[in-house]
Amino acid sequence: MIWSENGENAYSQITPAIRALEEQWEKKNYIDPKLYRAYNVRRGLRDEDGRGVLTGLTRVGEIVSYEVAQDGAILPLDGVLYYRGIDCRELVRGSEGRRMAFEEAAYLLLFGELPSAAQLRDFGVQLATYRTLPSNFLRDVILKAPPQDLMNTMQRAVLTLFCYDDRPNDISLENVLRQSLQLIAIMPLLAIYAYQAHRFSRGEGLFIHEPRPELSTAENFLRMLRQDGRYTELEARVLDVALVLHADNGGGNNSTFTNHVVTSSGTDTYSAIAAAMASLKGPRHGGANSKVMEMMGDIKAHVRNWDDEEELRRYLAQILNGEAFDGRGLLYGLGHAVYTRSDPRCEVFRDYVRTLSCEKGRQPELALYSRVERLGKELLLEKHGRRAVSTNIDFYSGFVFEMLGLPRELYTPLFAVARISGWSAHRMEELSAGGKLIRPRYECVEEHRGYTPMARRD
Repeated sequence: MIWSENGENAYSQITPAIRALEEQWEKKNYIDPKLYRAYNVRRGLRDEDGRGVLTGLTRVGEIVSYEVAQDGAILPLDGVLYYRGIDCRELVRGSEGRRMAFEEAAYLLLFGELPSAAQLRDFGVQLATYRTLPSNFLRDVILKAPPQDLMNTMQRAVLTLFCYDDRPNDISLENVLRQSLQLIAIMPLLAIYAYQAHRFSRGEGLFIHEPRPELSTAENFLRMLRQDGRYTELEARVLDVALVLHADNGGGNNSTFTNHVVTSSGTDTYSAIAAAMASLKGPRHGGANSKVMEMMGDIKAHVRNWDDEEELRRYLAQILNGEAFDGRGLLYGLGHAVYTRSDPRCEVFRDYVRTLSCEKGRQPELALYSRVERLGKELLLEKHGRRAVSTNIDFYSGFVFEMLGLPRELYTPLFAVARISGWSAHRMEELSAGGKLIRPRYECVEEHRGYTPMARRD
């Protein structure tokens, strides 16, 4: 690493030469948006009506959010998310009063059937045996290079695990299943230990709790995060439900599709999962709940009376018009790329948000969230003329994580802890049923030209 006179890392500086090269790049890389329509390009792999372009088949997950009328019109429906044909809301209701709801969902996603009591117990034991890192891995891989972003640290750790595997490139289903179970078990450790390394790099105390085999994923996550290792039954249940609701979201979401694309090349499990994590890290995907929290913080700072709906409505209108908050004109957490009338994950989560806010004494803030949700949806319907606007689970999940005492740096890593089960199920499905390298086509719109000799160039 080279340091400049003012103590900055020279490799990270934007120099005048870089700015000049950027200007040169901009001159030759503009594509007229009209060309996308002329070439019938499905931008974002979406049809004109916003539906995703059909690129494959799956048995793992399904989203139902609309129906198509006889005239081709898209009619919004209350959303339903199915895991292997079972409504995710039934999974949550059916696991009431029991531990390991997430483990039950992971088993269902991987194997296509709900486990018996004995199968669920054995599955939990299997994960517990894998819930450990190689010798000195924490010290040599996680603690020695303090993270600026936990997701990057976790990706590096996943890729490094390749080196500790005697069969890393073996993509037989039995070996990929073994690797998948190990990653499902290890992902919570990578998230928590990356956060502890982050705290330590900032001069805060370091404490490391090892997971306990008798505890569920949610229970271990809370225990390892907190210095005293304590948590309430409600806290563990709420986190368990959050993991269930984030375990999968159909095969077309960005990180799962990335996993399908990379898997189709025949690469190893660690590379495929690291690629999916790279996608999830993006603020348009896994970072949405953090943006909701930033927006709500801004609203709290600028709206003096949270109970005054007129004042709140005026400020929300300013945000929507790009005159406040981040200037992008978005009400984060309201609206979804696929769900139309409602997001079923949000609907099932709402009761837990209400119960947890009562335990934590946060009812006034929950009331503010409810008003922002209602007024924001009204403004969106007025401005865009939509038939319906759903409330995304991200609208409330950040608030829940904050009430659970989770630092914001862990919001997206926790998403990865849940989604690794869905990624693993889709990876195995791609390996067994895909069979072709996924390779879409891009139309080149650059004009053909001849080579200009050096002496004739300006």
